[in-house]
Amino acid sequence: MDRRDFMKSAAATAGLLWLNDWEKVFAAGENDAAVGKPWKGWKKGQFQIHFIYTGVAESMFMIFPDGTTMLLDCGDHDAAGRGKKAVPILPNKEKHAGEWIARYVSRVNPQGKDVDYMMLSHYHSDHGGCTGFYSSKEMRDGKEYFLSGFAEAGETLRFHKAIDRSWPTFDTPLPMKDDFCDGTIALIKGFYEYQQKHHGLQIERFELGREDQIALLRKPSSYPDFKVRNICANGKICYADGHIRDLYGERIQKDNLSNVNENGMSMGMVFSYGDFRFFTAGDFSDKWKLDDGSYHEIEDDLAEVCSHVNVAKINHHGHYSMTTDLIKALSAQAYVSCVWDQAHNVDPVMERLSDRTIYPGDRVVCPGIMPCERRAVHGGKEWMKDVPEASYEGGHIVLNVEKGGKRFSLSYLTVADESMKVRSVLKFRSI
Repeated sequence: MDRRDFMKSAAATAGLLWLNDWEKVFAAGENDAAVGKPWKGWKKGQFQIHFIYTGVAESMFMIFPDGTTMLLDCGDHDAAGRGKKAVPILPNKEKHAGEWIARYVSRVNPQGKDVDYMMLSHYHSDHGGCTGFYSSKEMRDGKEYFLSGFAEAGETLRFHKAIDRSWPTFDTPLPMKDDFCDGTIALIKGFYEYQQKHHGLQIERFELGREDQIALLRKPSSYPDFKVRNICANGKICYADGHIRDLYGERIQKDNLSNVNENGMSMGMVFSYGDFRFFTAGDFSDKWKLDDGSYHEIEDDLAEVCSHVNVAKINHHGHYSMTTDLIKALSAQAYVSCVWDQAHNVDPVMERLSDRTIYPGDRVVCPGIMPCERRAVHGGKEWMKDVPEASYEGGHIVLNVEKGGKRFSLSYLTVADESMKVRSVLKFRSI
């Protein structure tokens, strides 16, 4: 069965909104009635994830079906300092990422400036901010206080609860050090302390296997088919039966490690809403050489606890991540990547994501931006057919899941300014 036959069969059995000719999907998306108009916003019953583009950091703002909200990651670092490796910083460089993110959240948040949950997937500056790159440094409560990432967003937004991978001891699985984080640990510790003292921020430790830690707070009984399962954190993964496997424990003992790769400590979750599933796991990726010369890839371990989802956020910005086993386990209809560097969504990763021999069926791969420099090199590659042209200019990507999870869409919004103008819409049925 070739691609067109597969799509005809799938459309007949699943009622897909996709057209038989896959390339027409992109044209249809650009001609959607919403294109050219301001983003329509959120309404009760919808589950939305806003992948906020800055060209500097990763950040996702989530609105649950009852209006409960969460900001997952809010980074800031000197991405422009990478020179030719940098991607466009948008809307412009006049403000730092934390402020741009806070302004975006304030526009779409049904609760205004109140955000129920904040979560840092792992302690890297592009996800949380740092003391090495900031809009300003002040003295607060007799200590240096840096406005960067979450701390800068916290000047505008009011966070009510933080869920942290290593709270309160910051020693899991080893004492955390700022050596490789550009001061992210120091920044977040100072931010927590200040927010607890002055704004009553609650903080709790992320717990593997739980399906009630990240919960609906307003009308949970109205949406019983919405839940969030915690699947990985601190170098551990949790199986469906509740069994937890430690990926690093034996290695820490054997090799007497003093630190571990922070990417591998990333917190990961699967969001379920009726027929719909979404996967995210920060920068979860790491590997080490075995005695036989081969490499152990922790994403292969994660694949053991994952199953089919409709949309997946690409691990580690598509920088040498997303192993074949994990892609096969997820078998997603769409992938979204948060981009701040030319080295993101590298060629071998994109080839695997588009490989129909790993799993059949068409899919879209949506980066926050596919810059001109990358297109000049890879424009003729087969995987480019799965990348929407709307990504060429860069954009905020909004995942909108309708009540019950049977239908969802991915929209690119302009990032050239704050008009929230819709540039492209792709619609799907969950399969």
